[in-house]
Amino acid sequence: MNIVVLNRSDWLDERRVRLVDRRADHIRSVLGAAVGDSIRVGQLNGDLGQGSICALDADAVVLEVDLNQPPPPRHRFDIVLALPRPKVLRRLFRTVAEYGVANLHLINCARVEKSYWQSPLLAPEKVHEALLAGMERASDTVAPRVHQHRRFRPFVEDQLKDLCAGRPCWMAQMGAFLPLRDTPAGAAVVMVGPEGGFVPFELELAQAVIAQPVHLGSRTLSVDTALTTALAQG
Repeated sequence: MNIVVLNRSDWLDERRVRLVDRRADHIRSVLGAAVGDSIRVGQLNGDLGQGSICALDADAVVLEVDLNQPPPPRHRFDIVLALPRPKVLRRLFRTVAEYGVANLHLINCARVEKSYWQSPLLAPEKVHEALLAGMERASDTVAPRVHQHRRFRPFVEDQLKDLCAGRPCWMAQMGAFLPLRDTPAGAAVVMVGPEGGFVPFELELAQAVIAQPVHLGSRTLSVDTALTTALAQG
């Protein structure tokens, strides 16, 4: 981890925090830190700064904390993503957290297996755990907000235009004329489909409401590669 993310429950007083979990283990075993050393810290959903180790033993690590820097800016894209297979879902949570995505909307599609929605990885505590791993890697304190939409048509017809809030909505589609990298700068919503892509009905409905087709290149990409490619072009 490149930053230790602090929770409200860690604070002893206005200046000091006490860590007793895997973060303390990381400071002791991975960083090999000692009393007097400084490490990078940040308050969950708050500012970044430094923590100076004022006590360290086998039970806990106590830091004196100075938070004086804002978290990094959010990515300009919000993401609408067809729910992927559970085996890649955790990795994609980390990806959106590393890129600083503000909102991730997981949606159902014709090519999304119903069983995917039963994955324990969609439980709030598991989502937070996966996002936290990405935040720690990227030195960020602000978690993406994850929204789950289990019905495609109501989501597109009733919610998509409102969540775009005047921003363009780009829908990744093989064979589209416009590459995502050539779209205008500024905030936008990007839709990424499942393995095999959106079916024709889904493409037509989303484009009838607000979406505009774009492509991510000439190659067929897996969902995790497509998401990373889209975010890297933002």
